[in-house]
Amino acid sequence: MRIVFMGTPDFAVPCLEDLYNSEHEVLGVFTQPDKPVGRKQILTPPPVKQFALEKGIAVYQPEKIKSSDAADIIKELAPDIIIVVAYGKILPEEILSAAPFGCINVHASLLPKYRGAAPIQWAVLNGEKETGVSIMQMDKGLDTGDVILVRKTDIDENETSEELFDELSAIGAQALLEVLELIENGEAVKTPQPEGDFGYAKMITKELCPIDWSRPAAEIHNKVRGLQTWPVAITKLGGRNLKIHKTVRCDFKGGMAGEVMESDRRLIVSCGDGSCLEILELQLDGKKRMEAKAFLQGNRIEKGTILGE
Repeated sequence: MRIVFMGTPDFAVPCLEDLYNSEHEVLGVFTQPDKPVGRKQILTPPPVKQFALEKGIAVYQPEKIKSSDAADIIKELAPDIIIVVAYGKILPEEILSAAPFGCINVHASLLPKYRGAAPIQWAVLNGEKETGVSIMQMDKGLDTGDVILVRKTDIDENETSEELFDELSAIGAQALLEVLELIENGEAVKTPQPEGDFGYAKMITKELCPIDWSRPAAEIHNKVRGLQTWPVAITKLGGRNLKIHKTVRCDFKGGMAGEVMESDRRLIVSCGDGSCLEILELQLDGKKRMEAKAFLQGNRIEKGTILGE
């Protein structure tokens, strides 16, 4: 099939790569404009653009996808189908109907749950035990189109958003090729999503970072996992920001919320439900990320210290 691909972040690259290596023809790639990255704000192309340029695929980066220019480019390319994977822009109806087979979207959740911008992070933040990838026929709603294929996977209790990103990205790429074969053969079955409000996976912001140690240990552990690798869960230690990169639930009990229960070779902190978390990796403001054991060798934390103050 002749394909126009729309995608932006790392998550979308395996889909594009598998399409490029298949019998299908990728006519062009639409992706978000280059953005400043890092402390020096260096203008950096998105991962999808980098891959496309390496493979000699034409790249288009319209500031506004709703402009007539974007639709005109797609009509000139004359694709059989448009594939959208974490593009980051809402498509107008003119583009949704610009190809004979329309637009299909690879979405990293079990629709209708977690429609929206950050389904992977919110599945982890909310402590879900299962997630997956849904491939749907796009309509003018936000992730409301008919579902063609679903692939499920379990979420391990210590799995981070970063790890789940990689897993779902690979699952999505494989499922996408299956869906294209079904569409080509006229075998695609499209199942309407049920009506109702199933929640929205809003964008992740730094406002979510502060840890409230009065919350249950499981909830705090999910926050640490869910905010990896950005923007990262944060607490206070002696008035300084302390990023918490990795935790694990442990058998310690008791103590006040945020109280350091052990700080010799292990860093164990009490939570609001009387359960405790062991901090495995952390990062003091202005310092590098470290394992807790190494951190404690150079940073004394007295037993009984209250984190968050």
